[in-house]
Amino acid sequence: MSRSVPSLSEAQATFAATLFDEWIERGLRDVVLSPGSRSTPLALAAATRLELSLHVRIDERSAGFFALGRALATETPVAVVVTSGTAAAELHACVAEADLAYVPLLIMTADRPPELHGVGAPQTIEQRHLYGAMVRHFEEPGVARMEAASSWRPIASRLWTFARGEAAPAGPVHLNAAFVEPLVASALDLPERDADIIAPREVERVLPDVASFNVAGQSVLCVVGAGVSANVIEQCVALDWVVLGDATAQGSLAHFDALLRSSDFVARVRPELVVRLGGIPASRVLAEQLRLWQARTVSLSGAGLVADPDRLVQEAYAGLPHREIATLVANRDYASTWRDASAEVVRWLESSETGDSALNEPLVARAVVAASNASGVPLVVGSSMPVRDVEWWAPTRCSTTYANRGVNGIDGVVSTALGVGVGAKALALIGDLTMLHDVSGLVDGLGDAGGSCVLVVPDNRGGGIFSFLPQALSIDNGRFEQLFGTPRPHNLEVVARAFGHSAITVTTLDGLRLAIDQGLARDGVSVIVASVPSRPENVRLHQTWNDDVAGLVTRSGA
Repeated sequence: MSRSVPSLSEAQATFAATLFDEWIERGLRDVVLSPGSRSTPLALAAATRLELSLHVRIDERSAGFFALGRALATETPVAVVVTSGTAAAELHACVAEADLAYVPLLIMTADRPPELHGVGAPQTIEQRHLYGAMVRHFEEPGVARMEAASSWRPIASRLWTFARGEAAPAGPVHLNAAFVEPLVASALDLPERDADIIAPREVERVLPDVASFNVAGQSVLCVVGAGVSANVIEQCVALDWVVLGDATAQGSLAHFDALLRSSDFVARVRPELVVRLGGIPASRVLAEQLRLWQARTVSLSGAGLVADPDRLVQEAYAGLPHREIATLVANRDYASTWRDASAEVVRWLESSETGDSALNEPLVARAVVAASNASGVPLVVGSSMPVRDVEWWAPTRCSTTYANRGVNGIDGVVSTALGVGVGAKALALIGDLTMLHDVSGLVDGLGDAGGSCVLVVPDNRGGGIFSFLPQALSIDNGRFEQLFGTPRPHNLEVVARAFGHSAITVTTLDGLRLAIDQGLARDGVSVIVASVPSRPENVRLHQTWNDDVAGLVTRSGA
C-alpha cells in the first residue's frame, strides 16, 4: 500500500524537476555540473531531461567559466549546479565576471538544511547571499515541501527573468537550495504551469532620445567597448563616425593606439564630439588623450551601461545611432583622415610580414585574428597582453570576439574558450600564465559534446604586461621577476599533451597559420605554443613599432 503523504526526499526531487521543467520551457539548453553529494536532486533532475546538454566538470571554478562561455556563445542563460561548502565559494570569480559583463547565469548551490548549520557538519559554510550584490536576484526556499509546490514555478520564473535581463540588466542569479537525506528519490507529478510571474522592472532614468541629438557636420569620435554589437558599429561607421573599439569590437578602426602616440596626428584629429557606447578599450593612450582633449562627451544608453571611469560624460541620450537619422551624419573628411592613416599602418604591417617571419607577440595576435576572420570561427581573447595586442595591432575583427572584460582577470579564460567552442568551434589567444592559471580546464576539455577549440599561447615565460608598467623600471630585476614577472619552467606543449590534447610549438608565421588551420580541422582541443622573444624584448619591439607608425603618418600626412 503506497503512502498518502510524500516524503521530503520525494518533495525535493519534485522541486528540482519542476525548476528544470520551467526553465526548459523558457529556453534552457545547457547545464554545467560539478559532482557532489548534496546536489544529487538537482543533478538527477537535469540528467533525466533529454532537452538539456549536460556538461560535467570536476573543478567548480572551471565549471563556472565554462558556463560563462556557453552563455556568451548562446546568448541564453546557462545553469550551473554545485554542491555545498567550498564548491559554492569556487564560483565567486565567475559570478563577479558575469555580473560586470552582464552574462546570464543560473547559479544553483546545494546546501545543508538549517539544523546542520552551526554544529560542525562537514561541507557547511554560510551560503546565504554568498555572492552579495553581484547577483541580480537571490532565492533561498528552504527544504522543499509539497505544500509549497505552488511557489516552485514562480521561483524558477523570477530567477530566469532576472538572469535574462527582463527586469534589470542581465547577469547571474543565485538559488541556494537546502536538501535533506535521503537525497535519491523519484519525482512525483509536477505542479502545472500557470501564468508567468513578471518581475518588476527597475525604474529607468528618463533620457532624451538619440533622434533629438544633433551632430550634423561635426567631427565625431565614437569610443565603444563590450556590449556593442557589430550592427551598431556598422551604423556608426555609416554615419561617418570614427569608431575606436576594444578587442571585442567588430568593424572598428584598426591601430588607433599607435596612431594616437603620434603628436602630429593627435594635433590634426581633435574631435568636436566624443560619443561613448558600452565598455572601454584597454588603451591607456586613448584614455589619456580623451582627458587631454576635453571634448564634449555624450553617452548613448542603447548598448547597456556606459563605462566612464574618468567621468568625462557630460550628456546622456537613450537609444542607438542609425544611418537614417540625418542629424547624426558627421564630418566625412574627419572620418577619412582616420581611415587613411589606419590604412597606411595596415599596408606597412602587411609589407613586413613573410611566411618565414619569426614570431613575436603582436604578429601572433595579427595571425590569430586573421584566421578567425577568414574562417568565421569565434575568437576568445585573454586578458593582459593578448587583449591589448588584438586591440592595437590586429586587423579589424569580422568574427564574433569574446573577452572576459567584466573584471579583466585571467581567471578561467581556458574554460571560457572551451565553453564557447563546445559542440562547435572556437579559437583563443591566451598568455602562458593564463593557461597555467586555468590548467584544470584542460582536465575535462570539451567533454562529451565534442567540438573544436584551438588555444594559441604566446610563451613569453611570465607576465608580459608587467614589463610595460613602472614596476619594471623602478624595482630591482630579481625582485621584479619574483613578484611580477613570475616565470614558470613548465613546457606548455608537454602540459597540454599530459591532459591528452594535441599540442605543437611553432616559431614562424607560416608554422602558426598551418597549425591553426589543422587545429580547427580536427575535433578536440589543440594547444599551439608560439615561441616569442623575451618580455623585455617585447617592450622594445612595441616601442619600435610605435615609433615607426609615428614617423609613417607624419611623412605621409595621412
